[in-house]
Amino acid sequence: MERSNPSPPVDRPPTIRGVAERAGVSKSLVSLVLQGSPRVSDAKRQAVLDAIEELGYRPNAAARSLVARRTHTVGVLLNDMRNPWFVELLDGLNSVLHAHGLRMLMADSRLGRRTGEDFTRAFLELRVDGLVAVGTLPDTGALAEVAERLPTVVAGSHDPRLPRVDTVANDDERGARLATEHLIGLGHRRIAHIAGRGSVGELRRRGFEAAMRAHGLGAEMTVEPSDATEEGGYRAAVRMLGGRTAGDRERPTAVFAFNDIAAVGVLSAAQELGLDVPRDLSLIGCDNTYLARIRHLWLSTVNNASYDVGRRAAQCLLDRMERPDRPADRRLVVPSLEIRGSAAPLP
Repeated sequence: MERSNPSPPVDRPPTIRGVAERAGVSKSLVSLVLQGSPRVSDAKRQAVLDAIEELGYRPNAAARSLVARRTHTVGVLLNDMRNPWFVELLDGLNSVLHAHGLRMLMADSRLGRRTGEDFTRAFLELRVDGLVAVGTLPDTGALAEVAERLPTVVAGSHDPRLPRVDTVANDDERGARLATEHLIGLGHRRIAHIAGRGSVGELRRRGFEAAMRAHGLGAEMTVEPSDATEEGGYRAAVRMLGGRTAGDRERPTAVFAFNDIAAVGVLSAAQELGLDVPRDLSLIGCDNTYLARIRHLWLSTVNNASYDVGRRAAQCLLDRMERPDRPADRRLVVPSLEIRGSAAPLP
């Protein structure tokens, strides 16, 4: 009768027990070393580190989380992943979080609205250490509920204002005034604003209108609502420049768009209507995204320092995690104007 060959031994990964045996210490002391506890002598710490290196041990992330009661992850709820300004904000946010050993878990709230999923509660179930809400979110009730249980920061928006929830945003009203003042300084009087939605849209509209009225140009201004997309900017510009909403009034000679994406739509509409930018129509966007820096667009725009907003939001979250009960903080990043080639003096 033939005897079957024995199965080859399974090469099992090293365990915390194996590290403890190799170092001649207890498992609990190995755990203390992995947590970076100061209650371990230098000699025993080095013995554990040597054993980890010799065995090639890699701590299990889930096990570390159970021991430390932290997952070293941060939930990021993004209003709209299509907006390039948010992408640059995330880059700044991640640069600080990564330097402090934290990883981002992202969710798109626009997708959540379509599917009926509540990503804020999903982050609670994943036991993230904190939450950053990026952009204007429609369901502020869910965010308020989660903020009662998690360190939370709002970035890139002015709402909602909740107890113990920090806000890092642009000074949007000031940025709109900068853009409008620049167009007025170039000699333009009939200036239009393609407006956005939410608190950011309201503040940018307010800055535009305040600058126009300050120069006695309240009767010359036009405001056309839009949805902050390229298509929305295009349709608003066609209505405005084509004269369908202006009645007998002369068309504007300059436009301040809610954001760079809408400004690209204005460029398309102007081209279709036979208007040259900036000879026939001066144009300023907002956000200073990569779109504004594309050479054949070369768009003058308000620089809202998206990377800096992200970095400051990350620091706010770290501070909130250290002191969860401190009063809410509101920080505004000062904007500047990037002058490129889409705005020119009135002929």
